[in-house]
Amino acid sequence: MRRYKRWIGVIAIAAVVAVLLVIVVCDGWVRGYARDKTFDTTDAIPHRTVGLLLGTAPITPQGEHNYYFDYRIEAAARLFQAGKIDYILVSGDNHDRDYDEPSCMRDSLVAHGVPADRIVLDYAGFRTLDSIVRAKEIFGRDSLTIISQKFHNERAIYLAKSSGISAVGYNARDVSRWDKYIKIHGREYLARVKMFLDLLTDKQPRFLGEKEETPF
Repeated sequence: MRRYKRWIGVIAIAAVVAVLLVIVVCDGWVRGYARDKTFDTTDAIPHRTVGLLLGTAPITPQGEHNYYFDYRIEAAARLFQAGKIDYILVSGDNHDRDYDEPSCMRDSLVAHGVPADRIVLDYAGFRTLDSIVRAKEIFGRDSLTIISQKFHNERAIYLAKSSGISAVGYNARDVSRWDKYIKIHGREYLARVKMFLDLLTDKQPRFLGEKEETPF
C-alpha cells in the first residue's frame, strides 16, 4: 500500500511539473514572437490603416466598473488622433440584446472624439480568435494594429500570424488593482495554452458568415 501511494505521489508531481512546463513554454513562445511588435507610445508605432479594438464591456459580470474598457477606449482614441490609424474595427461580443460590447465601445469612442464614420463594428467577436479570423476573412484585413492591454496584444499578435495577418499592438494601460491584475494575468497563462490547442485543432470562429463591405 505504501509503495502504491508513493507511485501515486510521483505521478501527481510529474503531472503538475508537465502542466507547468507546458504553461511556461506556451507563454515563452507568445512573448518571444511579440517582443518587438507591441508599442507603448504613438511616436514609436508604425501607421496602419485599421486598428482592431478588442472588445470588453464597461461593466464587469460582478457589476463593477471595468477599467480595462476605459483604458482600451483611451488608447484607441489616442492612436486615431495621432494619425497612426485611419479606421477602428471594434470587435466584441453581442450574444444577446442586453450585452453589446461593440456598440458600447463605439459610443465611448465617439465621446472621445473619434468620428462615427471611422468606426466599423464586428458583433461576432466572441473570442480573441474569432476577432482575429473575422478581421481577415470577413473584413479583408491582412495588416492591423491591435489595441488592448499588452498581455492580450501579445496573444492576439500570435493569432494574427497564424491567420496570415501582419500585426502590431498598441498597449493600453493595465489595471493597477492587485487582485484584478493577479486574476486576469493568471487567466492569461491558461488562455495561451488554450490558444495553441485551438490552433492545433484548427478551431474556427463561432460565426463566420459573408464578407462585409467596409470604407477601408
